Amino acid sequence: MSGGGGGGGSSAPGRFADYFVICGLDTETGLEPDELSGENFEQTPLRRTFKSKVLARYPENVEWNPFDQDAVGMLCMPKGLAFKTQADSREPQFHSFIITREDGSRTFGFSLTFFEEVTSKQICSAMQTLYHMHNAEYDVLHAPPTNDRESCSSTGDCNGTSVSKLQRFNSYDISRDTLYVSKCICLITPMSFMKACKKVLEQLHQAVTSPQPPPLPLESYIYNILYEVPLPPAGRSLKFSGVYGPIICQRPSTNELPLFDFPVKEVFELLGVENVVQLFTCALLEFQILLYSQHYQRLMTVAETITALMFPFQWQHVYVPILPASLLHFLDAPVPYLMGLHSNGLDDRSKLELPQEANLCFVDVDNHFIELPEDLPQFPNKLEFVQEISEILMAFGIPPEGNLHCSESASKMKSLRVCDIVSDKRNGNIAGSPLNSYELLKENETIARLQALVKRTGVSLEKLEVREETSSKKDLKIQCDEEEFKIYQLNIQIREIFANRFTQMFADYEVFVIQPSQDKESWFTNREQMQNFDKASFLSDQPEPYLPFLSRFLETQMFASFIDNKIMCHDEDDKDPILRVFDSRVDKIRLLNVRTPTLRTSMYQKCTTIDEAEKAIELRLAKIDHTAVHPHLLDMKIGQGKYELGFFPKLQSDVLSTGPASNKWTKRNAPAQWRRKDRQKQHTEHLRLDNDQREKYIQEARNLGSTIRQPKLSNLSPSVIAQTNCKFVEGLLKECRNKTKRMLVEKMGREAVELGHGEVNITGVEENTLIASLCDLLERIWSHGLQVKQGKSALWSHLLHYLENRQKKTTSGSFSSSGILLDSERRKSDASPAMSPLRISLIQDMRHIQNISEIKTDVGKARAWVRLSMEKKLLSRHLKQLLSDHELTKKLYKRYAFLRCDDEKEQFLYHLLSFNAVDYFCFTNVFTTILIPYHILIVPSKKLGGSMFTANPWICISGELGETGVLQIPRNILEMTFECQNLGKLTTVQIGHDNSGLYAKWLVEYVMVRNEITGHTYKFPCGRWLGKGMDDGSLERILVGELLTSHTEVDERQCRTPPLQQSPSMIRRLVAISPNNKPKLNTGQIQEAIGEAVNGIVKHFHKPEKERGSLTLLLCGESGLVSALEQVFQHGFKSPRLFKNVFIWDFLEKAQTYYETLEQNEMVPEENWQTRARNFCRFITAINSTPRNIGKDGKFQMLVCLGARDHLLHHWIALLADCPITAQMYEDVALIKDHTLVNSLIRVLQTLQEFNITLEASLVKGIDI
Repeated sequence: MSGGGGGGGSSAPGRFADYFVICGLDTETGLEPDELSGENFEQTPLRRTFKSKVLARYPENVEWNPFDQDAVGMLCMPKGLAFKTQADSREPQFHSFIITREDGSRTFGFSLTFFEEVTSKQICSAMQTLYHMHNAEYDVLHAPPTNDRESCSSTGDCNGTSVSKLQRFNSYDISRDTLYVSKCICLITPMSFMKACKKVLEQLHQAVTSPQPPPLPLESYIYNILYEVPLPPAGRSLKFSGVYGPIICQRPSTNELPLFDFPVKEVFELLGVENVVQLFTCALLEFQILLYSQHYQRLMTVAETITALMFPFQWQHVYVPILPASLLHFLDAPVPYLMGLHSNGLDDRSKLELPQEANLCFVDVDNHFIELPEDLPQFPNKLEFVQEISEILMAFGIPPEGNLHCSESASKMKSLRVCDIVSDKRNGNIAGSPLNSYELLKENETIARLQALVKRTGVSLEKLEVREETSSKKDLKIQCDEEEFKIYQLNIQIREIFANRFTQMFADYEVFVIQPSQDKESWFTNREQMQNFDKASFLSDQPEPYLPFLSRFLETQMFASFIDNKIMCHDEDDKDPILRVFDSRVDKIRLLNVRTPTLRTSMYQKCTTIDEAEKAIELRLAKIDHTAVHPHLLDMKIGQGKYELGFFPKLQSDVLSTGPASNKWTKRNAPAQWRRKDRQKQHTEHLRLDNDQREKYIQEARNLGSTIRQPKLSNLSPSVIAQTNCKFVEGLLKECRNKTKRMLVEKMGREAVELGHGEVNITGVEENTLIASLCDLLERIWSHGLQVKQGKSALWSHLLHYLENRQKKTTSGSFSSSGILLDSERRKSDASPAMSPLRISLIQDMRHIQNISEIKTDVGKARAWVRLSMEKKLLSRHLKQLLSDHELTKKLYKRYAFLRCDDEKEQFLYHLLSFNAVDYFCFTNVFTTILIPYHILIVPSKKLGGSMFTANPWICISGELGETGVLQIPRNILEMTFECQNLGKLTTVQIGHDNSGLYAKWLVEYVMVRNEITGHTYKFPCGRWLGKGMDDGSLERILVGELLTSHTEVDERQCRTPPLQQSPSMIRRLVAISPNNKPKLNTGQIQEAIGEAVNGIVKHFHKPEKERGSLTLLLCGESGLVSALEQVFQHGFKSPRLFKNVFIWDFLEKAQTYYETLEQNEMVPEENWQTRARNFCRFITAINSTPRNIGKDGKFQMLVCLGARDHLLHHWIALLADCPITAQMYEDVALIKDHTLVNSLIRVLQTLQEFNITLEASLVKGIDI
């Protein structure tokens, strides 16, 4: 839920705070070491952690927010009790925390930890005893001390290096030292008013430590905050009294961004803009995020800021900004999480043992450092976005790459310089001069990039006006101090900029929401199967650079929930408040620019809502709407309420346990309409939802993938851990089922998946996203319950172990599974020459990946291996084989790990098996630059002995990504393997010979080419002679290939888009020695063939660019345009004598001669006709004069391809239909002589005019027109 959250449930009075809690050392039970907090016994006793207890809470319980003792205890003092002596610094520390309940609702806690002197003698002597024991152990373990402990240096921390390092302040001597222990006071509140709560607690602590007693007993102030201070209603501000001064808080109205009270400024100072935007991107894409810092408050500030900036989206997964030490095993969770881990300031990052890092974003908050997961896409318009944020930050005197002096590791010198300038509190930078802090940053690279960008946009940073001016019309007297107002201003400005990115990006999202056709009940039950957003159409509207980010973002849980919310709330009244605000902003944008034209551009629209938002806050702060009752004396017994200086007293529970008898104050202070509104408000701000049916639904709908929102914060027994892990295993399986289904639906369309077959091919961004998320899921599954971590990728590490085991076994004896031959290959009955099948080998596939030098990291290798296995349709089989080594799995994984739950594992492999139904090219299309071995097999005709063949053959293979160049084939060798850069999907083979020797004739039946890594095999049918005087006299031919599917023999089915429907009438090109014994088709069939061929090309161009198949196949394939036009010209063609073949090309050459003589005799009809004729002649001449030895049919193919490219085919048909040569060479029944048929043919060919046809190089080599 959002970083603000709402008021209480229906029964909750709108009170500012629910509980006041005191935690600390329970002198009754004494010192209990806190084993769960880890690293205990090698530490000196003062450095160890001891159990803290909740000492008191007021009131005992409130029904709308039951008190969770374990959670509060753990989060108030996440590290347990700390002891110090007078030599240590004992500054009080403030931090806030969040408790998330089962239903996802939240309560906020604010605690102030300070040190009090230990007065109990038992505790002091216990500490002394621990020291004696510790030192004795130490002396045994280490060499005897060289010098007396007094003279030791007093720097550094004794982490057990040598006894001489035991510092003066790290020891305790009862006679000489004073012992102090931590204690904490805490407020638990329904809404997160961080600044106000911090002031309340600080003033209470001040009251105890200042020499003068406070004006009233402490009970009066605590009673006041618990029972007499109301929550400010939405859109109002409230003033109440602390011990020493007034405290102000204000709450945004229902049409502003939700309540958020943490200083954004701090996050940008700690991390810098660049890092914040990267972290923000990781959070939006639901990576695992681990924040790491010495300060609890920093963890909380960063986590809350990042989640608040996501507006209108909400983080849907595990959210634990402060992870108590006892819950460290939660880092094992195989789900997206956002967690904060406390560092002790000593260990560096390398000491952290993290279970999975394949998709982890690690943020070292104190050291200005962030580790990103691999292949993180860029946030749309990132540069301009960073620039816009930087301008705001600089106006407030914050350097865009962060204030390095915030981070501990920065050098003192540098921090001094920035510090002098920035910490001048008057107005955030030096009086009125243009940003001096900016001068300091010129060396910085981000700024250099920004400046370059800014120069392009024509703004100069030098003259950047400081945006203070808006509020300096001091007609409004602000009620809080300047600094605090600044924080409010900066917060709202940055949040508006972030919110504006989403309002721009999703300005027309409503159009793409798929409203359920059935009623809500049934919609819920089928929620998982339902598509709720038309992703493909939405993405097709987006600018290209946005796609890598957006296509992944649309797959997230937070986006799904956002859309679910939208579907749920039809009418304005029951709209989720966040959605209402977002929708109203989107509507505004729509009004501003009637959006359709700008939709498709990636123009960066800056935020325009800042002033308005700022004004609202300013007005609330200038005119306080509401003042609470002042603290007053309570009805206490004489002598109560006394206290000792420096000790927080045990308060009088009798006066604090219940509030005033009637809730008069709410009635007295709030006008009736506020109260009514407030009730509705609380109703919708869905924090406590028991009565809200809709919310329960949404909750259920959301729990799709994330069964666990937050760990139960209780002391964890093994059984609880086991139960949690059970839930994880269940969740992973569910996610696997949904992902596989989603990927198949994407590939084949919904009906196809339901019927179990489909038209197979999508590629491009969408597919990449889905496969990347499948890789992430596999990494999460493989790192669940891992015993030993090696390298960043759990999957790859498992594969390497497997490889090692196998190698040991191979050396000891052979084993069968090294390569399994595909049965279907073995069963081939006919003796036609075929390639020996590739072995199926998991290890071979790993070796292929290891040989690719471009892939540097383990995570990258694992992903490449998954992609390769997907493309080979072996993923399920390989993983099954990997997991069949039970010994290894036992060695690597804990008992509860997903991979050791047999049933789930089986189901998981079964889900992956379904990918075999579709063709993925996810390896070939991604690793475009790697070297791939190709295996070639040339099959000459058996009928006419090719053995006498004397010429030297050559071959050239082309694919979508490139071509091989001419490869000479050694004579009489028909099978060879060669290596070249990835050609992509193969399209054509050019094959020919040099016509040397006595018998230079060669009849080739077909050529096979196989990619030796992915196993894809292509067949290029030929069935024609190569040789002068044979067939059409061709010495080289261009063959068009198609991919063979592995499971049928020489399957003619095309696995290409578009599917070529083969009607029974479609002819197959027979292996023919002469072109003339093709079956003759009637005119109807020929027209149909032309229609199909043209249709195929039209469909091709209507697909998104990334999803198109091979155009060459549509032009020159077996039912392509060339063969259809061949039929047109063959129809009714007069064949003169018995043994002499006449080719279409002969006819075309005659026509050319005719037109050329016409030109010379200047008997020219109209202009138009003349250009057509000239064009026609030019093309024929060019093709005839090509240096290549292409036969007559090859030349015809070339002419058709060029004509299609230059949109001239229909002109030429018209030209030839009227040509006298046609009358001579065709019979009267010929199609070309039938005017109506020719006209319809011309109309069909004209449809190709609107397409920009680019021809593959191999088709037009050697021709420059």
